[in-house]
Amino acid sequence: MITYDELDDTDRKILRILQTDSTLTVKELAARINLSASPTFDRQKRLEREGFIQGYHAILDAKKTGNGITVLCHMRLKHHSQVLMDDFMEAIQNIDEITECYNTSGEYDFTLKIQTRDMESYQEFMRTKLGNIDSVGYFHSVFVMKEVKNTHGVPLR
Repeated sequence: MITYDELDDTDRKILRILQTDSTLTVKELAARINLSASPTFDRQKRLEREGFIQGYHAILDAKKTGNGITVLCHMRLKHHSQVLMDDFMEAIQNIDEITECYNTSGEYDFTLKIQTRDMESYQEFMRTKLGNIDSVGYFHSVFVMKEVKNTHGVPLR
């Protein structure tokens, strides 16, 4: 496995461009980095194999897809044990409303990003899904008023 520091300027340029627009064809990408299509394709495939590019996804508008409420839910386990952590992490994998989950330090053990249609559906989600996970001890919900920045990317140097 290679590290980011081992990538050359062309590889880094490919990452920057694809992070902004992953719909480009190999030919279009090649034109932007001043290479022919074949070496561009090879570089892109190598970046995928090495794990720098983990996938290509469409970014959907939450409101247009019927998800008008975004909630950041800070959650504590009942007590700290590897078994409870593993149980919780496994339990949330197939819950569609939870779109992101971070194991955190500090006052809370996890922060979840949850998206639902409305307040009523969020209440139902908390009652029937998150509230039914045995390892959950306490949660604190923060409702997003407005998304100010969401680049869906990572900073590249």
